[in-house]
Parts: sequence; C-alpha cells; structure tokens
Amino acid sequence: MTSKKRDFLKFTDLTLDEHLGLFRRAAVLKKARRERRCVNTMDGRTLTMIFEKASTRTRLSFEAAMLQLGGSCIDLSAGNSQMSRGEPLPDTARVTGRYCDVVMMRTFADARIEEFAAYCEVPVINGLTDGGHPVQILTDLFTIEEKLGSVKGKTLAFIGDTGSNMGRSFTRAAPIFGYQLKLASPKGYHPADDVVGPAKGFVSLLADPKEAAKGADVVITDVWTSMGQEAESKQRLADLGGYQVNPELMKLAQQHALFLHCLPAHREEEVTASVIDGPQSVVWDEAENRLHVQKALLEYLVLENERRQE
Repeated sequence: MTSKKRDFLKFTDLTLDEHLGLFRRAAVLKKARRERRCVNTMDGRTLTMIFEKASTRTRLSFEAAMLQLGGSCIDLSAGNSQMSRGEPLPDTARVTGRYCDVVMMRTFADARIEEFAAYCEVPVINGLTDGGHPVQILTDLFTIEEKLGSVKGKTLAFIGDTGSNMGRSFTRAAPIFGYQLKLASPKGYHPADDVVGPAKGFVSLLADPKEAAKGADVVITDVWTSMGQEAESKQRLADLGGYQVNPELMKLAQQHALFLHCLPAHREEEVTASVIDGPQSVVWDEAENRLHVQKALLEYLVLENERRQE
C-alpha cells in the first residue's frame, strides 16, 4: 500500500520533533565525517538537482552530501534541459520522479516548486526560492544549538532586508522553536503580514537596528540585493545604508553573541570585514553545517518515503 510522500518546501513542513531529530542525526553524521567513517545510507539512491538560480554552497553541499552517503547525483540545470525550450513543468516533474529517489530544486517563485512537487512522485526539497530558504534556516538553527545550546528562549536579531527569503524563513521558524526574533528594517523591507501573522508573539518589527541588536544572542544579516533584484541595487543600497552590521552594533548584543550570514557576503555593505572575519562570526561553521544537516534531511525524506511505499 502506498501513501503520500513527504516534501520539504517550507520550514513548517516538519514538526519540532522532526527538526530536532534531524539535528541529532546531523551531529552523528558530522562526527562520522570528522572521523573519516563511511556512512552508506543512500547507497543505490540518486539525487537530481535542478538549478534555475545560481549556486555555490547549495550545489556543493547537496552533491557532496549525497556522494558521501554512497548515493549519486544528476545536475539538471534548467538551461541545459528541455525546460528552457518550453516543456511543461509537470511533464519534467513526472519524468524526473521516475528516474531518481529525491529532487532538490532551486528556483524563483514558490508556486513553481510547489507545482513541480505536486507532479513528482519522490520527495522534493526546496534549495531556495524567492519565498524561503528552509535548508539554510535548518542549518542556522543547528549551528546556534551547537554553539549556544537550545535556541528556545534565545533572542535573534535579523538586520537589513528582513523581508527576504531568509527573513521570512526565520520568521516562520520562530514559533516552532520558541525563540524571539527582532527584525530591523526600513519601511517597506519587513516581511508581509501573512508571514508575520502566524508568528505573533515571537516576532518584533523594528526600524532601529540598535534596538534589535541590544541583548541579542545571535545577530544575522544577508545581502541587500538578492538574485533577481539587481535593477533595484542602487535604491536598496541607499535605503539599507544605515543597517550595516558593524563592531558598534555587535557591542550592543550579548558578549557571547554569534554572527551569522548565509553567504555570499558583500564586505563593507551589509557587514564589515571586522565582524564577518572576527571572533564572533561562525559563518564558516555555518557553511560546513549545510553538508551535515542536508545529509540528515536526505536520509529522512528518502528512507521514510521508501517505508511509506512498502
């Protein structure tokens, strides 16, 4: 008897217990990697990666994760496939699901990955869309818990363009994990009401970056101009110029405060070099943890889907 497969398209697709289970498994897999012990849980399985947006960390971390777990990968860049010649997305999804065991898709509109997942018979993972970046938030929260213990009750400050896919994902995760999130942005750069509403009581919308940073356990930022927004770059630089994360801002946070950035970073724009390359920055551990968290996610979705089909 078959049952519906699980996807990971947005952070709320998994429960708190499932997220914490992934963290526990990621820690085990990280230790195994450090000790050079082979884990072959994905032996005989194939991951297809579909890229409609440029990528460095997502491409490297997903491919390395699958290969290190004993599986294989297929890179299906949109420009090198029939998608670029107008093949209907449902047709591509139906075929892809017959050839592989799991799909990671990195695209623009949320509706596009949702449509793909609806017609694909194997699990689909959101590798980034305009609306969210759930695998990155999963990694960031794992990194915080690794460094500071449980994120529950902690205060996170996101400064800059908090209406970005990163800001929206941190907002969605706040009520699940029980942390306080302070979002500091100029007018027009906060997440929309439909994102903030479900997180009421856990999220504060602020205009003053100093107010956000004060007493924070974690300070977070992201680029001010995301992919697809290049035409707005000049205006964004003007609007967000007062929201740079710098040493003065970090001094307002807790002494133990961490600095996070999902990368790539533009030094001396959204963050100074002294902060991102300084002692409070954990961006390189954060980047490495994509590998371990995504291994755990791949295992969970693929093996659970196989059990559901038995």
